[in-house]
Amino acid sequence: MASSAVEGDKYRSFMYGEGEKNTQWRSGAPPNFDVVDKLFEEGRTQVWPLGSIEEKVQRLVKTFEMEIAHKIRPEDYKCVNPEKFLFIVNGRKPLTLKDIRQIGGSYNAFLQTSLPEDLRIYNPAQETAESSQKAFTTALPRGFALEVLQVYSGPPTIVYKFRHWGYMEGPFKGHAPTGEKAEFFGMAIFHVDAEMRLEKVEFFYERGDFLAAFLKGAPTDGAQATSSRCPFMANK
Repeated sequence: MASSAVEGDKYRSFMYGEGEKNTQWRSGAPPNFDVVDKLFEEGRTQVWPLGSIEEKVQRLVKTFEMEIAHKIRPEDYKCVNPEKFLFIVNGRKPLTLKDIRQIGGSYNAFLQTSLPEDLRIYNPAQETAESSQKAFTTALPRGFALEVLQVYSGPPTIVYKFRHWGYMEGPFKGHAPTGEKAEFFGMAIFHVDAEMRLEKVEFFYERGDFLAAFLKGAPTDGAQATSSRCPFMANK
């Protein structure tokens, strides 16, 4: 399932080796996940046996997130079928890979919202791929770890439960760091083809559960107006 010879990364495929010699990386080289892997290993709730369906799904999910965030060209994706791929969050309009590039990358795709713009602590309509990466890597300097908690069905329709977490140890959009955990849980459905490439992914989670954690920091640089007008970060 979305596997290849991996060199230097325990949890992700398609970063190194002959098949990646022509890959165009957003930062000019394959990303290094040592810091977030340490966070994952310290905070995970269980260790899946190598070769288990849970371990395979976890590798697929981490590989997908790596490719969509760090590889520039869709033709360099190995775990995605770029001709058929659709990305759906909370039942919203499906996005193609082209759509994701146009709206500014993976964070903006995951954090789509219909909230009025003046109530958005994070506004994907105003962020680029570069600015969104900077905002979250600054706020979560140890990274944003992912754990697959349970797999309910295997391919061709993979259904699983997950958690994402990190620690707000840096500022975010005018809010001071708190050092506290920012975490959310969700469900996902991955549809794969005969080669185990993703054709459609569907995520279901409460957007506000994640973003609310960033409102706890003391407001700075005029953030008071935003936080006071946003009693809760509803997922709309």
